[in-house]
Amino acid sequence: MGKRKHFRNRVGECSRICILSFGYAFLISSFTLLGLNGCRKRDPATEGQTVIHHRLREKVQTLDPAEVGDTISHAVAGDLFECLYDYDYTVRPYKMVPLLAAAMPEISDDGTVYRIPIRQDVYFHDNPCFPDGKGRALTADDFVYAWKRIANLKNRCKNWWIFDGRIVGLDAFRDYTADLTDDDVDYDRPVEGLYAEDDHTLVIRLTRPWPQLVLWLQYIATAPMAREAVDYYGNRIGNNPVGTGAYRLVHWQRGSFVEAERHPHYHQFAEAPDGSGLQRLPYIDRVFWRIIIEDQPRWLLFMRGELDINSIPKDNFGQVIAFGTEMTEDMRQRNIQLKTFDEPSTYWIGFNMSDDVVGGNPALRRAISYSIDRERFIELFQNGRGRIAHGYIPPVMDGYDPAIAEVSASRLELTLAREQLQEAERLNGGPFGRLRLALGGTDTTYRQMGQFLQSGMAQIGLSVEIEMFDWPTYLERMRNGDHQMFFSGWMAD
Repeated sequence: MGKRKHFRNRVGECSRICILSFGYAFLISSFTLLGLNGCRKRDPATEGQTVIHHRLREKVQTLDPAEVGDTISHAVAGDLFECLYDYDYTVRPYKMVPLLAAAMPEISDDGTVYRIPIRQDVYFHDNPCFPDGKGRALTADDFVYAWKRIANLKNRCKNWWIFDGRIVGLDAFRDYTADLTDDDVDYDRPVEGLYAEDDHTLVIRLTRPWPQLVLWLQYIATAPMAREAVDYYGNRIGNNPVGTGAYRLVHWQRGSFVEAERHPHYHQFAEAPDGSGLQRLPYIDRVFWRIIIEDQPRWLLFMRGELDINSIPKDNFGQVIAFGTEMTEDMRQRNIQLKTFDEPSTYWIGFNMSDDVVGGNPALRRAISYSIDRERFIELFQNGRGRIAHGYIPPVMDGYDPAIAEVSASRLELTLAREQLQEAERLNGGPFGRLRLALGGTDTTYRQMGQFLQSGMAQIGLSVEIEMFDWPTYLERMRNGDHQMFFSGWMAD
């Protein structure tokens, strides 16, 4: 499922959306770091290296941070690119700390001007786009260029909404690009509210106070970009990432796997596990992300020791968990470690409000909401590991208001559903034809979820066609406003 958070950027700038909250998941995941590695075949190419084998449920759409707006792409790109700030997850509660920034920002008294010092020991990955293939040092201009690139109207970057109306002069720069070709855009054109004071000082001037800015400065879309890389790779930059992150891309076989190796000049250090002193991070030498769409092949590879991390498929829950949350003895004998956590995620059915049928008929949307048995959905597809959602914000977040459940339509009420459908048909001028519901997955579980939702709406008299797309296609169609209804979600980042 996707993020999310960036729901707006995936339906396109001209589309409008409406959602009905669906379910909140407590996901229980299994992790093994070393326990099953002894079963894995030896690979001479990685002999002596520490390697971790991840899995991805769907195909990666892009590794261009300006275009990342989903959890799958972020899972990989987040190890290749960095931002000005990050979170320290070793403390409770988490706190924001500098990453590419040398310190937290200096903020003017009126809250509109941010001066951010940039570290002087950070280097881009070695890549053919640089002279002699050696990555150069990061500068403040790399942030200015990256954000102007997002503003360039011709690029149609899905993450423009982050900056829209926020930075003095950046919207004017966007307007300037409207009538130009990509080759004619002057990225050196001054923007009053976004500039490098010197090589290691970034200045941001806001149109009005926006305290949330610093939060977005840890989101991958705001990562710096080397202009040399974009010039060198052109429209292939999404396949050829050049960042400053802990890992650099080795090989990406679309639809199959992504391989990355540690950045030898990475700027972060930490105490070595053996206590011998400071060691350059990361600890792990190489990362493989295998793209395995179906639950059961993914689970079998995990059980054979060919994956180091996996969530528990719904059909294997009893094999792993006994007596609520205790791991079975068989899993313990395999030296598998169980990690449980409350995941701040919300899933929904969304409506394209530009669609003539679903967009202008609130009674139809209410009828659909009342037709869905959310409790049964959570039981069948999440083994009971979830709560019914009553809005965007999941219960584990401070902003959640329990009182929302009292006014929510997130419940099964077939009588109300049929009453609303009668009103919807009156507004429509007659019965509805076949509706379309898009799913961003093609595996067996997604097919079953689609059939479940389809049957719920059928029992009140609605005919719904389930459209299943691979993840990149689903996102692109959402961005273009091609879906009528769609099953999506948001995961807090």
